[in-house]
Amino acid sequence: MNKTSKFATNLITVHSLDDIPDFATEAEEADFWGTHTLSDELLEQASHIEDPLLPPPGTAFGLSLGFSAEVAQRLRALARKKRLDYVAMTRAFVMERLYEEERREGIVGDSQAS
Repeated sequence: MNKTSKFATNLITVHSLDDIPDFATEAEEADFWGTHTLSDELLEQASHIEDPLLPPPGTAFGLSLGFSAEVAQRLRALARKKRLDYVAMTRAFVMERLYEEERREGIVGDSQAS
């Protein structure tokens, strides 16, 4: 068995944004994305969308995070599956989670959601 085979699954491909349900909880969303993936066409469309929560290019500073080898391998495997750069994908994960926590704590309001 090769190292990435334990992460390989038969995912259902989502071809339309209409096929993505509204999720009641984060767990429900995680369950959905554990069995589904976006089509190449949707991934291409998404690559042209600018995220207002991310800083403009060139304004970021370096930050080192220590992940276990297993977590790093899982990040790389998921990024490959999604055809994304694993560093950019990890950065997006952190930004999304930060926003969710800020929203939960009342630091930002729902009106700032895009």
